[in-house]
Amino acid sequence: MKIIKLLVIFQLVFWTFKKADAQSLPVGTPAVEDYFRRLQLFGKTDSTVSFMVRPIFPNDVKAVKLSTDSIEDKFNLMGGRNKDHRAKPLFLTVLPVGLQTEVNSHNPYGWNDGAMIPAKGFQTLATFGFYAEVGPLSVQLKPEIVMAQNLAFETFNNNQYDVIFARYYDIYNNIDLPVRFGQHSYTRAYWGQSAIRLNYKGLSVGLSTENLWYGPGIRNSLLMSNSAPGFPHITLNTIKPIKTAIGSFEGQLIGGRLDNSNFAPLVPDHYYYGSDLYVPKPDNWRYLSGLVLTWQPKWVSGLFLGYAQTAQSYGYSLSGIKSYLPWFVPVKSTTAPDQPINAQDQLSSIFMRWIWAPENAEIYFEYGHYNNRQDIYQSVLQPNNSRAYVAGLRKLLPFKQRTDQNIMIAVEVTQMQETSAAAVKSGQSWYVSQGIRQGYTNQGQPLGAGIGPGGNLQSVEVSWVSGLKKIGLQLERYVHNNDFYYYAFYDSQNYSQHWVDLALAFNGEWNYRNFIFNAKLQFINSLNYQWALTQNGNDITFSHQLHQYNVQLQTGITYRF
Repeated sequence: MKIIKLLVIFQLVFWTFKKADAQSLPVGTPAVEDYFRRLQLFGKTDSTVSFMVRPIFPNDVKAVKLSTDSIEDKFNLMGGRNKDHRAKPLFLTVLPVGLQTEVNSHNPYGWNDGAMIPAKGFQTLATFGFYAEVGPLSVQLKPEIVMAQNLAFETFNNNQYDVIFARYYDIYNNIDLPVRFGQHSYTRAYWGQSAIRLNYKGLSVGLSTENLWYGPGIRNSLLMSNSAPGFPHITLNTIKPIKTAIGSFEGQLIGGRLDNSNFAPLVPDHYYYGSDLYVPKPDNWRYLSGLVLTWQPKWVSGLFLGYAQTAQSYGYSLSGIKSYLPWFVPVKSTTAPDQPINAQDQLSSIFMRWIWAPENAEIYFEYGHYNNRQDIYQSVLQPNNSRAYVAGLRKLLPFKQRTDQNIMIAVEVTQMQETSAAAVKSGQSWYVSQGIRQGYTNQGQPLGAGIGPGGNLQSVEVSWVSGLKKIGLQLERYVHNNDFYYYAFYDSQNYSQHWVDLALAFNGEWNYRNFIFNAKLQFINSLNYQWALTQNGNDITFSHQLHQYNVQLQTGITYRF
């Protein structure tokens, strides 16, 4: 309470000192973040901002070409009040207060929700904070608190044969993705979207725990997204596009720490011939390095090209500059679980985003490799090995009589499923690792695509949009971990045992004065939930699909001072 009182007094004393050059707009901010991206489709946002290295900063946002009656003039989306602050030596402001809630009736569903966990029942995420600048120094404190009921549900069908459980653990012993986060209610506090930085012109260096997003995807990103809590990292990044003779560049270098969830894959554990199938993961933190660079060629309007790469290794194996900065160094062979000291995993992707402002549309694509050895010859011969991709397009259709209102059509496809039968049978999959046995995760959730290893997603959205307001309908088909399906059931006679979720969602975002409201009501029909079938007597050839139904309700409210 003393800390809160001090912050309030500090805010009141310096209320008029306003400045916000390095304040970030957190990844996944309801309504606001996508609003600026939509503006770019009308040519109303700086055409050099890629929206492929996030979070974005006010230096990006302030380039929006405003009309005198624009919504930004009436309502400061970044949370500040007084625009006439440049002459002040100190800037301090209270950041938006936010509350997001989620309820699942039967089982966990969803991703891109930051510090929230996959859980049945009710959970909520609250965030608040302040931002301050003095000269080149900026401090953004925006912690997050998560509370979840975390109710019990069927985590894996107990009617499966013991050998299927054994194959399940073959995969999930090598990635930190617990189905349920313990057997009790769950409460965690994080530093959230906090950062301390030194800023000079278009560059910033500092320490951050913010969520990051690399690439052009909206529902998924291969290397970095907000499906897991943010992690502490040192960062060197641009805070606005750097313009050169050949075009504009954005980028980021990071070195960070990843942690375990400390939960087993299933609750309770399963035994096979008297032995516990769960093999505890090494109790050691992991070091993650990352690089992302985007280029907007000045000769092609609206085109953005990008490259990203991440590498992780156990903290105790770090030695020499190459272990801290392993970019463009071929990945080492993944070692056996009992010899992880030299293990290293690398992910890389290339991506593009092309804006067609005259058509009010964009297309985008990301193509990535897991543990790419950077052997060009083998990449040409076998381009599909350990590959994944995200592809999408969006189109805005303005109303003839109301130019401030549009119909938005959005389509996105994500394919994470392994294409090599040999790789599948050996238990290899995106984000799964026998050397780094936590896989590509933080706190028990994927750092990249929220659909996880072996997952595929097709998503279609049709919405009415006007400014920050949006009301829409979304249809999705989500195939859970097909890599595990083919590994576990390849010798089965059941050829329709894929776990497929069909989801229909109604969503909306609405602003009123200083408030932003968001809501999503989603109906999910799970076919073969947890890869289970109901058998027709003893005949396993003609089995019936097992249906499970889940209703999810998400609501949120944000107040901007």
